[in-house]
Amino acid sequence: IMCHRSAIEMIDVTAPVQETVKRCAASAFTRLPVYRDLRENIIGVIHVKDVLRMVLEADVGSLTGDDLMRVAMTPYFVPETTTLEEQMQQFRKRRVQFALIVDEYGSLQGLTTLEDIIEEIVGDINDEHDPRHEPPLREARDGSCVATGRTPVRDINKALDWDLPEEAATTIAGLVIHEARRIPEEGQQFHIGGYRCRVLARKANTILRMRIEKSDTQ
Repeated sequence: IMCHRSAIEMIDVTAPVQETVKRCAASAFTRLPVYRDLRENIIGVIHVKDVLRMVLEADVGSLTGDDLMRVAMTPYFVPETTTLEEQMQQFRKRRVQFALIVDEYGSLQGLTTLEDIIEEIVGDINDEHDPRHEPPLREARDGSCVATGRTPVRDINKALDWDLPEEAATTIAGLVIHEARRIPEEGQQFHIGGYRCRVLARKANTILRMRIEKSDTQ
């Protein structure tokens, strides 16, 4: 359920506050990590409401990154080995809803929220501010499916009652790269277990979209 670090929406503390306010207004999220110099160097988390109050109480043109940090919350880091049940209890105990996930070396891996955990239990919870992205998984009439590269293998297996390998990688793109031992080109296809995976779209080193179907070839 983790949002990978490459997909996290962040705020650069050195950016003009006017730009930060515009980004907060355009964002679908109420909490955004703040970083300095490197995206992995998270130094705080801002709440959009706190930024709005700050702007209403002062001349936005005179505000700086130091002012932004005065309304920022201390980032809450958790190890990637934490179970969902443990994290749910920690969210309740700390009365927070947002955690940054790090590996054993302290490197940022992604983030998770209380809503992410609840959605894992009860299903998606969408509101009027949620972005309308391409569905991560679309099933075709011929039994195949088209999935974005970031779609978790586990989600595909749950949705279609398949048994794609889940041990080697989290996402379907990661699974294909693991099997291919390289970043495949558009149009290439690979047989993984009892399934055929074809790369439909790629941008730079990222697999954007794939078609997966059952295959007699093992």
